[in-house]
Amino acid sequence: MTETETQPDKMKIEPGSELESGPENIYAGIQSGAVRITGVKIDYYHICHTKLWLFSHNITLEAGHENVEIGKQLHEDRYKRDGKDVTIDNTISIDFVRRGSKIELHEVKKTKKMEDAHRAQLLFYIYYLKQRGVSAEGVINYPLIRETVQVTLTPEDEVILQNEIKEIERIVRGSMPHPLRKRICAKCAYIEFCFCDEVLRD
Repeated sequence: MTETETQPDKMKIEPGSELESGPENIYAGIQSGAVRITGVKIDYYHICHTKLWLFSHNITLEAGHENVEIGKQLHEDRYKRDGKDVTIDNTISIDFVRRGSKIELHEVKKTKKMEDAHRAQLLFYIYYLKQRGVSAEGVINYPLIRETVQVTLTPEDEVILQNEIKEIERIVRGSMPHPLRKRICAKCAYIEFCFCDEVLRD
């Protein structure tokens, strides 16, 4: 099963059009073969390949999940002055955006436990915009610990992203990876799917 959505050819930088609020379109992104690569898939690639595969085959279990809802509420409560859920180019969805000398993309996260995945996802958004001639930087906001992490795309990051995009395509087009038990599994919406026999025995 693949994703075949089309993407706009060019991003217009005009007031009210380059940063347009709207519903999240998590299936749009960069095409790699028959697979649509998105920021969410980059994130899941760094967290769990089984989760990446399930999500990519439209097996989505996170709607209404407690941890997802807590994250959404945290976003709403802590950044009331900023525009929420900004959709850029009708393609990628950012928690909020600030504009100065450069476009600054902000993602709000609860903890730094998966900081590598958070950074990779934000780098993908910056990379996507760069392909359309838009210069942007990123900031990961951790309001519960009052920290921020600056994210800037380097040539080395671009090479890594390009390799990850190819690897995601390979994973998605193959058989479902065998679930590997990790500490983060306990809070994952897919735990019963992956470890149903263990859950039933508990």
